[in-house]
Amino acid sequence: MRTIDVVLFDLDDTLHDDTRAFHGAAEEVAREIAAARGIDALSLKQAYVAEAEGFWHRLDREQLRTKLSGVRAQLWGAALRRVGIDDEATARESAYRYNEYRKRYFEVFPGTFEVLRTLRSRGMKLGILTNGFSETHREKIDLLRLADKVDAIFIADEVGMLKPDPLLFVHACVELGSSPRHGAMVGDRYDRDIRGALDAGMYAVWLNVRKERLPPGVPPPQATCETILDVPAALEAA
Repeated sequence: MRTIDVVLFDLDDTLHDDTRAFHGAAEEVAREIAAARGIDALSLKQAYVAEAEGFWHRLDREQLRTKLSGVRAQLWGAALRRVGIDDEATARESAYRYNEYRKRYFEVFPGTFEVLRTLRSRGMKLGILTNGFSETHREKIDLLRLADKVDAIFIADEVGMLKPDPLLFVHACVELGSSPRHGAMVGDRYDRDIRGALDAGMYAVWLNVRKERLPPGVPPPQATCETILDVPAALEAA
């Protein structure tokens, strides 16, 4: 048994459905380009999804110094070349429209605000811990109306560390006036959120929204939930 007084939440696919926003915006851009250039929209969308997922999977501390707007233009450029279009201007315009279209999809998961209010009413300090870029994530957090629902926001390029570095989790707990022993992490990615939290000595809650299997041979989280509505009960069990 342990006392939990700090709860950290991942942002994307934990507090809101970023996969829906990501795929929806990519599809809108791909359809527009397909109509104008006579290519297959699905092929372009799939090419962009593959490029973007590869970037986030490879993300390291050096890349935190780059501008995400430039990265997205590069990703769209690579995706366009996969379908036979080599045009930097189209890549830049695609990146701009993609960023704008994503905002249409920003909405927290049902029950998110209620869960955050419940945890705060229990005297817990709340934080958002994300591997995103301040360039886009500060605006995203504001559009999702989450900024005033938490006590601190930790964005990778602002703190110079990435999940699953356990030092990042320790840093967030200390900034919120506690320690990992009394902290919990809630996130959807085992390799980033859960592994880092466990290595830091935190109570880990896996929000398994994709119904994934636990990777073989790894330590399990202390709790697994399918929706954010289950999180308060999982923390109470600690």
